[in-house]
Amino acid sequence: MKKVLVIGSGGAGKSTFAGRLHKATNLELIHLDKLYWKPNWVETPANEWKKTIENLLKKDSWIMDGNYGGTLAMRLAACDTVIFLDLPRTTCVWQAFKRFLLYKKKTRPDMAEGCAERFDLEFLKWIWNYPTCTKPRVESLLERFQNTKTVIRLQSKNEVEGFLQNI
Repeated sequence: MKKVLVIGSGGAGKSTFAGRLHKATNLELIHLDKLYWKPNWVETPANEWKKTIENLLKKDSWIMDGNYGGTLAMRLAACDTVIFLDLPRTTCVWQAFKRFLLYKKKTRPDMAEGCAERFDLEFLKWIWNYPTCTKPRVESLLERFQNTKTVIRLQSKNEVEGFLQNI
């Protein structure tokens, strides 16, 4: 486990999980949200983002958390391990809302400066619709790499804790 990709719905706990995995393994931690967003939630242009990802993937080892579907295939090709936090949508909504309350009007540590935490209807819909809109595409990509990558699917908070306890 040298190049680990942590993926899942918004609110699944990707950044928290990646941080705990980093503490256990001492692999470099890369939060994609911190690199993608510019102050005031301005997106990085697509061509610049692709170059950023290409450069990150050249490193010898890392733990990388984040979705960003446009670069997921590239990141899957480069990693050796995928950890898919496949938690129930109600859990993800609840965790995202708790995070909003915790960081309201502040920037959380795994986010780019100048991006105060937010929880709006668009984000809620994205989380709620993840199992039917985004997850099938993610699972299709995972199938393509299932014979060449270690794919670990964690489907509950207990499974997440159990995995981290055994690292």
